[in-house]
Amino acid sequence: MEALFIGHAYIDVTFVADDMPRGDEKSVAKDYAVAFGGNATTAAFCCAKLGVIPDLITTNSNDWLGRMFMDMAAKYGISVHPRKVRRSSLSFIMPKDGKRAIVRARDDEYLHPYPHLNLGNCRALHLDGHLADAALYYAKEFRKLGRLVSLDGGGLRSNTDELLNYVDVAVVAERLCEQMNLSETEMLDYLKGKGCKIAGVTAGERGMLWYDESGKVQRLPALNVPKASVVDTNGAGDIFHGAYMYSYLSRPLSRWEEHFRFARGASTHAIQFLGNEAKLPTRADVESIETRFQPVAVS
Repeated sequence: MEALFIGHAYIDVTFVADDMPRGDEKSVAKDYAVAFGGNATTAAFCCAKLGVIPDLITTNSNDWLGRMFMDMAAKYGISVHPRKVRRSSLSFIMPKDGKRAIVRARDDEYLHPYPHLNLGNCRALHLDGHLADAALYYAKEFRKLGRLVSLDGGGLRSNTDELLNYVDVAVVAERLCEQMNLSETEMLDYLKGKGCKIAGVTAGERGMLWYDESGKVQRLPALNVPKASVVDTNGAGDIFHGAYMYSYLSRPLSRWEEHFRFARGASTHAIQFLGNEAKLPTRADVESIETRFQPVAVS
């Protein structure tokens, strides 16, 4: 096992339409995609596509959607350690004008305890805070072993504050700042106080405010993608996390600025495609991004 990712799994149905029908109205979508979804889950698929195949602890159900998900994981060589639920979870996603509206149907009533794995030489852990008991248990185990723990802080969860005590790299979204009533700089101070060695706040078109190994705060600007090329921004953050985990696992001695620049290229690639599977980049895709798009000017 190279790395372990833990998070909730969805089947994402993404569709492009001018408007949502109401009442008895009907309409036909212009395009659609069906793929895997979920924060750490999508990150795991991204990491696998790039070349480092992680193991994944996630929810799964013995229904046709659950079997579809397992087929998707098998295609990428991902070993899934399922935590059973009664029904698979679904996301319905409508991207439009650089935004995305989402309706989720989620089953997080677990039928069994989380699986206990032999970590062996597993080098890193990536979490999104879902499966809270499993996330905390494995974060503590990896901390004991002195191995990297990464957190996708997309939103405030029941275990966020406690979990951060065991996190080395925390990349959180603006949404978490809003939920905790903190500015970007205040969030970085909070994460530094929790002991995170590397931390950042992602802000879409404004890039990411983050601090490096020395504690220096800086902004990594987003790349300037023409609006006409932006198809679907959903999942771009998950691709960002999966790509920096791949970069760390393949080049552990590189500085985090390099890992995050690589991840920026991966997420920039992602927003130009519909649905999570189409978004997954190859290394060549990421390398080509820096030559095609320039950084947004930082004011």
